[in-house]
Amino acid sequence: MASLTDIGMSAALNILSALIFLMVFAVLRLQPYNDRVYFPKWYLKGIRSSPTHSGNFIKKFVNLDCRTYLRFLNWMPAALRMPEPELIDHAGLDSAVYIRIYLLGLKIFAPISVLAFGVLVPVNWTGGTLENNKDLTFSDIDKLSISNIQPGSERFWVHLAMAYVFTFWIFCVLYTEYKKIASMRLHFLASANRRPDQFTVLVRNVPPDPDESVSEHVGHFFSVNHHDHYLTHQVVYNANKLAKLVQKRKGLENWFIYYENKYNRNPNSRPTTKTGLFGLLGKNVDAIDYYKTAIEQLLKEEASERERIISDPKAIMPAAFVSFKTRWGAAVCAQTQQSSNPTLWLTDWAPEPRDVYWPNLAIPFVELTIRRLIMAVALFFLTFFFMIPIAFVQSLANIEGFEKVFPLLKSLIETNLIRSFIQGFLPGIALKEICF
Repeated sequence: MASLTDIGMSAALNILSALIFLMVFAVLRLQPYNDRVYFPKWYLKGIRSSPTHSGNFIKKFVNLDCRTYLRFLNWMPAALRMPEPELIDHAGLDSAVYIRIYLLGLKIFAPISVLAFGVLVPVNWTGGTLENNKDLTFSDIDKLSISNIQPGSERFWVHLAMAYVFTFWIFCVLYTEYKKIASMRLHFLASANRRPDQFTVLVRNVPPDPDESVSEHVGHFFSVNHHDHYLTHQVVYNANKLAKLVQKRKGLENWFIYYENKYNRNPNSRPTTKTGLFGLLGKNVDAIDYYKTAIEQLLKEEASERERIISDPKAIMPAAFVSFKTRWGAAVCAQTQQSSNPTLWLTDWAPEPRDVYWPNLAIPFVELTIRRLIMAVALFFLTFFFMIPIAFVQSLANIEGFEKVFPLLKSLIETNLIRSFIQGFLPGIALKEICF
């Protein structure tokens, strides 16, 4: 049974490790090479330039300004003091909500901790049940729990009353916080610039029609059922092969630009490359001419594939992006069932164009349902059988388990410091290791 010393050891080690990780983060944040990692929005807004573009070679990778290391934590109080509208404009709504989550934890647990230590702990400590039972083995930490109260005692009314107090307080704080965050989100959406995805719905599993094409069927369906708000639509094509060609061409264009810049820096020497695996094997050729020819060939293949997709009816998928005149119309369509058959005309909010994974739009609805079922079954068995290795590892992460596995270390394990470390810290470490 863990004692107060074991818990103190665990708390000290966890706090120490948290401080070490915080220091590592603070130091890495100040390095010029990581500047884009920690300040991406400033670069997107054009208000910050990369420090690696100036200074000598060492200063491009290491921050040699000692003054920045003395005030490396100044950003924390500045972020907490920053007004929420300014924080949302600077880092986005998610950052403001993220900070409010920590403040919400303080609002909930600070008063509860005061009441628990001021009311429940004295009630439990003075119960005297464990001390009067000579057959039990207990530690001082057990005297703080409800197990130290005699069954049938009037002291349980205190626990019952405090349970209602804690529940009422948590409900009030959560209600106030959710109301505030909902108001912030509505204000953020109302003040944000309009985007096409806010007016667009993704429609999947469009049923076939013998008299109409997929595009005509989608247009006719939404013109009839959403005639006041329907604007336009775009059917989805199975262009996975075309996407691979475009991706391959972009990679070749990057190499072409690289060798062209290399040649511009040194016009006296034409860069060369090998045509084999990863440019390491094969015939040695002129790099600029080779990639230029390859890009031209891919452009012809892209044009041919694009024409095939447009002219082939089988390339049209039973899915479409439908746009509406108002956000309200898009919201109604995205959140309501469009047909008496719940497997047809499935609607959902359209993601941003950058967030669409186009190959997945070609997956049929039946196959997608089967995949979800397989994932749910796999997750169930993973969760169920995960208890077996956890129980095994946790059985070793205690004094008795260690003494059985390492009997030669019994004298060392029995020392107070090692014993506190094993009981207070090692079980959590073992659990984290098996999780990863």
